[in-house]
Parts: sequence; structure tokens; C-alpha cells
Amino acid sequence: MTPTDPDRHDVVVVGGGHNALVAATYLARAGRRVVVLEAAERFGGAVASGRPFPGVDASLSRFSYLVSVLPQTLVDELGLDLELASRRVASYTPVEDRGLLVERVPGPATDASFAAWSPGDHARWQHLEERLTAFARVVAPTLTGPLPRLEDVRAQVEPALWRALVETPVGELVEASLVDDALRGLVLTDALIGTFARAGEPDLRQNRCFLYHVVGGGTGEWKVPVGGMGRVAAELERVARAAGAELRAGARVTALQPDTQGGATVTLADGSTVHAPHVLVGCAPAALPGLGAGAAVRPEGSQTKVNLVLARLPRFRSGLDPATGFAGTLHLAQGYARLDEAWAEAESGRVPDPLPVEAYCHSLTDPTILGPELRAAGAHTLTLFALHTPARLFAADPDGRRAEVGAAALRSLQAVLAEPLEDCLARDAHGRSCVEVMTPLDVEVELGMPGGHIFHGDLAWPWLAEGAAPRTAAERWGVATRHPGVLLCGSAAVRGGAVSGLGGHDAAMAVLEEAG
Repeated sequence: MTPTDPDRHDVVVVGGGHNALVAATYLARAGRRVVVLEAAERFGGAVASGRPFPGVDASLSRFSYLVSVLPQTLVDELGLDLELASRRVASYTPVEDRGLLVERVPGPATDASFAAWSPGDHARWQHLEERLTAFARVVAPTLTGPLPRLEDVRAQVEPALWRALVETPVGELVEASLVDDALRGLVLTDALIGTFARAGEPDLRQNRCFLYHVVGGGTGEWKVPVGGMGRVAAELERVARAAGAELRAGARVTALQPDTQGGATVTLADGSTVHAPHVLVGCAPAALPGLGAGAAVRPEGSQTKVNLVLARLPRFRSGLDPATGFAGTLHLAQGYARLDEAWAEAESGRVPDPLPVEAYCHSLTDPTILGPELRAAGAHTLTLFALHTPARLFAADPDGRRAEVGAAALRSLQAVLAEPLEDCLARDAHGRSCVEVMTPLDVEVELGMPGGHIFHGDLAWPWLAEGAAPRTAAERWGVATRHPGVLLCGSAAVRGGAVSGLGGHDAAMAVLEEAG
């Protein structure tokens, strides 16, 4: 390929997820000739909406569901026309005939709920929240610059809190801070969403997951994208095209061959090749031959998504108004002890029962995802996110285990309801209940994520290792691979994971910094 070749590119981006589109926009605006190669027929990856139920006018966020870590700086710089709405309720944790309600901005209802639930834990919970918020406010401002030095971050954090969050299993902090089992579980779930781990896991992967959940926006608040996750994908695609990036759908990459002098040659399924001095990898590295032995380690996802459309919200056994109880994150079978038991059951090859589940009713915050007739009839969407269902559970009998896990997730919800859930489910055009179950193996098929791991692998600390001396721009930004000119730009980047755009931003910044 010569410099005059019309198909020459400065940057090839493998994968067309939200991070890839972020990178493409920044680089195209900087004058780089960028091509994005996406295997699917649409862009956005897991940041997508869909209508999985025939004849039902409801746009569901089928994979990713909420936005937290996406910095406002990126939204502003990219020029995204995007509204992220706050939920009025942070969480509701029903247990049999009672429940603990926590408002997003704690007020009288939260005070009254704690007084009836666990009065002694109210002040302890508030103190823990204050400490976590202080930590988040140290880390959040660093996310859009080169990786900070561990020593610099640590110097700004209360020493005891640093040890509790970064050096010892987070379960010790939870146990030392709170007494009530349900409240402990409520806090711990932020360490387990997206990873298969126990509270006391010695490798601290649960701590790293916890950090990303509490750091978002400096407050840890998770917001609902108005119009659904598909709105996020559509806006990112719009700005990437407007910047001049070339977006190729249906362009499946089958191999990557790094060059010794930098860059790589990318081979597509049709046998064609594309070469560029910079290749950004937005897909999971394990899915792309050519990145080396380290990239071949297959990750394992551990969450199952159950998407529902309800004809109406069901009533709670506790008597709480459903419009309040379903307005935030609903915690089901997620007591602290139960979470550990469920992990042990899954580790032994069994489907946990009762199954720990989180649930989200997006339509209470954003009714626009429902068609006018559904809104008028009082319908709602509901997403159940089942923990501790690792991909290995489904290997021998994918269909049978999918049905088993789906039924277990619905039982966890039914246990706190005052009426049959079945009576509240909407029906599709064929008269079938609107229930879609997606296991990690289904996510792998739909999105090309090995093992269905939504983070492409275990998360990393968002700073340099102690004493590290980065030599390249890619190392400074946390996007380096072992090959010069081949950078990570997706969830596998040091600050990848969740809907943040940081992997794409950091890869783009590294390319531009290298050019001087």
C-alpha cells in the first residue's frame, strides 16, 4: 500500500462500540483519516436499544442499562445531544413484608425507612457514604488525564480508607461499617456487578469493581439515558460521522498482524486487508488473534439479563407504592450472607436459588421508551440483572440452564410481590409473555464478547502501579499492548469498563500525544 492509495488510513479501529466511536470522533476531528470496522450491522455494541417482543412498542436497553462513569467533559467535548436523567430513588431492598427505601437525595422517607428497619445502622451508613464520596471526589477528576501516580492519589485519601478500598478485601470495610445483613448486601453488590467474586476475594477484583461503581461523576450516581441506551449509540455514531470518520458495518475482523516497526495489518472475513500505523482495538482482546498470548486468556462473564415488559407494575408485599419501590435499583435476595452462599453454589456448578438479582424500571424515569398506547395503558419495562451466573453454568446445556436461571430470577422477584407476576406481564403479538433471558453465552453470541464478560475481563485500578515509569504515550494513558502502534480503546483499557467512553478517549489522546 502506497501513500497515494485511496484506501490508506491513519487509524483503524477494530469494533464499533461506544468507546470505538469516541476514539474515532476525537481522531477524525484532529485530521486523522479513520476507519471503524464493525462486524455487526449496527454501531454501539452493548450500548444499544432493541424491541425484542413482536408487536410491543417498547424500546429496551437490552445489554447496558445505566450511565455513571461517562464524564460530562466527554459529553461536552463530543457535542452529544444527550440527556441523562436522575432517578428519584436510589434503591429499595424488600425482604418479605418490609423493606428499606433509600432516596437519591436522602430525606424524610429515607429517615423513616431506616428508623423502622435498622435505626443503629442509619448513622453508620451515612458515615460510610461520606467516606466513599470523599474517595470518589479524589479519583473522578483524574479520569480524563493521563493515568495518575498511585502515590499522588493515595496522598489525598484518608489512610484507613485507602487500605480498606485498595489493599484489603472490601468485605472487611462493609463488615466493619455496618451491622444489618441486608444493608451490608446492598453496599456489597456494587462490588459484584460485572465480576464473579466473593466479598473476601484475595485478588481484590471485587474492590476494583466497587471503585468504578462509587466513583462515577464524583458521586457514584447512575443515571438513565433519556431515549434509552440506543440514544447514546445514535449520538456517538452521529458525531463520529460528522467528524469525517468512515464507519463500516458488516466488516468482521478475523486477524491482526502487528508490524515490527509499529501499526498492524488487519484482515477481514472477506479476505481483504487494511493497514495503518495505528490500530485501536475496541473489541475484547481475546476475540482477536494476533495480540499475543496474554490476549488469549478467555474471560468469563457472570451476569444474566432478564428483560421484561409489564402491563402494569405489581404490588409489593410491604405495601410500598410500586411507583416508588421500582423507581431506583431494586435489590432482591442480596443479603450479605446470601451473596456469599450464592457464589459458593455457582462455584460448585449449581444455579443459586434464591438468586441474587438487581432490577431496574427505566420507564418510570424515562417513559419515552414506551409507545403512546403502552404509556396510556400504564405499561412499564423492567430489567433483572442476575448475579453469580458464570458462563460455565451454561456450557453443557445452554437452553436448559437459561430456562432455569430465568425462572430463578423471576422467583426472586415474585418472593417480594403481593400478587402473581404472571398476571402483570405484557403479551406480545403471539400471546407470549414478554420475557427475554440472556445468559453470558447469549451475550457472547449477540455482541462477540468472549465469555459474555461485559468488561472484557477483570477491571484495573485507574492509576499507575506504584513506582511505574511509563515510557510511551500509550503507557501513560493506560492503552498500551505489547505491540507499538496497537492500542486498546475498549473496556480492556486500564480505565475501560461500564459506559464511560474512557477507553476510546484515552486511546485517542495517546495517538495525538505521540504525534506531538
